[in-house]
Amino acid sequence: MKTKINIGYSPCPNDCFIFDALVHNKIDTGHYVFNPILEDVETLNKWAFEEKLEVTKLSYHAFIYVTKFYSLLDSGSALGFNCGPLLISKNNFASINDIKSVAIPGKNTTANLLLSLALPQLKNKTELVFSEIEEAVLQGKVDAGLIIHENRFTYQDRGLKKIIDLGEYWDGLIKAPIPLGGIVASKKLDLKVRKDISRLISESVKFAFANPTESKEYVKQHAQSMSEAVMQKHIQLYVNEFSVGLGNDGKKAVKLLFDKAISLGLIESDEVFEVI
Repeated sequence: MKTKINIGYSPCPNDCFIFDALVHNKIDTGHYVFNPILEDVETLNKWAFEEKLEVTKLSYHAFIYVTKFYSLLDSGSALGFNCGPLLISKNNFASINDIKSVAIPGKNTTANLLLSLALPQLKNKTELVFSEIEEAVLQGKVDAGLIIHENRFTYQDRGLKKIIDLGEYWDGLIKAPIPLGGIVASKKLDLKVRKDISRLISESVKFAFANPTESKEYVKQHAQSMSEAVMQKHIQLYVNEFSVGLGNDGKKAVKLLFDKAISLGLIESDEVFEVI
């Protein structure tokens, strides 16, 4: 009898690319069957606080608050250099202090944590679904917007301007890859099950790399009106060797993010996270 595992991830191209083989039986998943639940990452973050899903994508910022309940899986993460969120606007500001309001893709996102690290004076924040932020800036509802995912490839086409690249900021500050999002599994699952899931996700990523056109229809199905060129840029930016396995460099990068945030009083935690 198959063991059903509910797994949450975003409809973004990188996640669809990673999980296509896993959820569509393109690899041998043994006695596991995976039920995909696709939601915006901030929704998944909030669900993690409620322990709603057995396995889920979440922001590394959110992970620090749920380490008691979830193990970080070695596979499936989004880490990289200079792939961080961008703060954008339609206006030129003489000073950061002239920015009175910012739209963010969720308070629990790593993007918001990075913004708090770089520009702690920006406190008037409005939470929006990431795909609504550009429009809010264009309509003047906010002075600036913190964009993630595919919007980093399209904002200039809409006449918007970059204020700061938080990927470049982090690289200059820490000299390590940015841990944006990871995959976690509930500690209620047996350790062997968690290890099996981590291994299978890694195999799914390897399959996607070896067969890059296999996931094309699945990616396109959830990419809405995104052009194929943007879809490919998105995947290339966020799926890499750290998605196959964090390794020592990836684990170190996650710890550096947490340590930096804790040292500045942005988050509190006495929990030690485990990687499966």
